Amino acid sequence: MSHPLLTAPIGWSLLRLAGPTTAVMAVYILVAVAEAWFVAQLGIEALAGIALVIPFITLMMNMANGGMGGGVASALARALGGGRLDDARALVLHALLLALGCAVVFTAFGWLALPTIFRWLGGDGPVLQQALSFSTVWFGGAVLLWIGAFLSALLRGAGDSATPGRIGFVMALVYVPLLGLLTVGVGSWPGLGLLGCAIAPLLTTTANGLLLARAIARGRLGFVPGVSGISLQPRLFAEILRVGAMGSITTITATLTAMLVTGLVGRFGTAALAGYSIGMRLEFMVAPLAFGIGTGATTLVGIAAGAGDWRRAVRVAWTGGLVAFAAIGMIGWTIALMPETWSRLFATEPDVIAASVDCIVRVAPLYCLFGLGLTLNFASQGAGRMTVPVMASVARLLVAAGGGWLAIEQFGLGLSGVFTAIAASLVVYGTLIAGTLLVVPWRARRR
Repeated sequence: MSHPLLTAPIGWSLLRLAGPTTAVMAVYILVAVAEAWFVAQLGIEALAGIALVIPFITLMMNMANGGMGGGVASALARALGGGRLDDARALVLHALLLALGCAVVFTAFGWLALPTIFRWLGGDGPVLQQALSFSTVWFGGAVLLWIGAFLSALLRGAGDSATPGRIGFVMALVYVPLLGLLTVGVGSWPGLGLLGCAIAPLLTTTANGLLLARAIARGRLGFVPGVSGISLQPRLFAEILRVGAMGSITTITATLTAMLVTGLVGRFGTAALAGYSIGMRLEFMVAPLAFGIGTGATTLVGIAAGAGDWRRAVRVAWTGGLVAFAAIGMIGWTIALMPETWSRLFATEPDVIAASVDCIVRVAPLYCLFGLGLTLNFASQGAGRMTVPVMASVARLLVAAGGGWLAIEQFGLGLSGVFTAIAASLVVYGTLIAGTLLVVPWRARRR
C-alpha cells in the first residue's frame, strides 16, 4: 500500500505540511523583533555582545532543526515512503540518542571554546562580559533544545507538521512576555539583562519538548514508539547521519561565514558591530520562513524518494523553492525600501543607524535568492542529495569572507565593501543550488 502523500496534489500537500511550520516561523519573525528590541533596551554593549553570540546560536539551532533535524525527518520519511515500519519505529530511539550526543558536544563547545573565539572576534570589556553571560547559560541548556528539535523533526517526517506548529505557536505567545520580564524586568525590578534573555528560551523549550513527547507517545507518528525489542543498528544511525552530517556541514560553513564576516565588521568598532547586528538580524528572521517551507518539502521529497518517484520529488522541490523566493523576496525588498525606519526600531545612535542602513540596502534585496537556495537545500535533504548544497555553502563562505577581506585590504572599500561581498555571496549561493537542479535533476542512483 503506497503512502497517501505519494498521490496527493503537490501544492495542497506542501501547503498542509509547510503551512503550520511556516505560520509559526512567521510568528518567530515577530519574536525576533521583540528579542532585538529587548536587547536594544540594555544598551549598545548588549547589542554588540549579542552580535558575537548570534552566529553560534544560529549554528546550533540550524544544525538541530535543519541539518541533523533534517536528517531525522528525511530518514523517517524515506522509511515510511518505502513501507519500512520496523525501521521507522527504531529510528525514534536512534534519533534521541543522537540528540543527546550532539548536545554534549555543543555544551562543551560553548563553555570551553567560545570565550576564546569571542576575544578573537574583537570582544573585550563590557561587550565580552555581556556575550559570556548569555552564552554560558544558553549552551548549558543545549540538551533541551536538541531533544525538542529532534522530536519536532520526527513529527514532520511522519507528515504531521500541525502538532509541532500548534505547540510552537503557544510557546511563542508565552515566550515574548516571559522574555521581556526576565530581560528588562517590570516595575522596580530591573530584570536579569542578557542572562534573562538566555533563561527564557530554555524554560519554554522544556515545556515544548514535554508536549511533543506526549504527542509522539500517543501515536502522532502513525505508530506508537517504544524501546523494548529494538536493538541499536549502525545502518539506522547512518541513515540519519548520511543526510544530517552533510546538512550540518552546510550549517557549520554558514556559521563560519557569519563569524568571519563579524570579525571583519568588528574591525570598524562597536557602532559598526551593533549596526551589523541590526541589519543582519533580518537574515535570521527570513531564514525561518525558508525553514518552514523547506521542511514541508523535506517530507514530501523524502516520501517520493523512498518510493522511487524522482520526477515528483523534483516538482516538489521547485514548487517550494519558488514560493520561498517570492515570499522572502517581498520581505527583503520591503525592508530595503525603508532601511532607516527599520534601523530606528532598535537604535538611536547615528553611527549605528548608518551602518545598519548601509548593510540593509546592499543585502536585503537579494534575500530572495537566499530563500530559494535554502529551501532547495531542505528539499535536497529529503532526496538524500547534499553534495551541491555543501558546495554552494563553501562558495558562499569564500565570496563573503574572502571578498570582504579583499574589499578592505586590497580595494580600500571599507565597511560598505564587506556588505557588498555579503550580497554577492547570496547570489552565488542561490544560483548555484537552483542552477544545478535545473540542469541536472535528481534521478535514481545506478546500482
